[in-house]
Amino acid sequence: MTREDMLARLIAQANRADTSGGVELITLRAIVEEASELGADRVLGRLGLADPSAQDDLDELRELLSAWRDAKASAWKAAIEWLVRGVLALLLVGIAVRLGVGEMLS
Repeated sequence: MTREDMLARLIAQANRADTSGGVELITLRAIVEEASELGADRVLGRLGLADPSAQDDLDELRELLSAWRDAKASAWKAAIEWLVRGVLALLLVGIAVRLGVGEMLS
């Protein structure tokens, strides 16, 4: 029995119970659960994630995203380190010029 069939039977059961005095809570919960699972299956199918290898694909994408984030963080760190080194080198050159180190070496 497919999810669609199960959902149709539950709704028919709820309709019969409603005409006889009210729907049981367990029937409503079952309808919500089946409808939710049916909707989730449809969404996964539309996204192309309904096949058995989808979990492996998602795991690989997560690993790739993690590697990208690590590489990006490393690149920023390296850029900042080089910037700091450049500023310190310029500061050192400025101090050397101020003290006249160039004239002392000549």
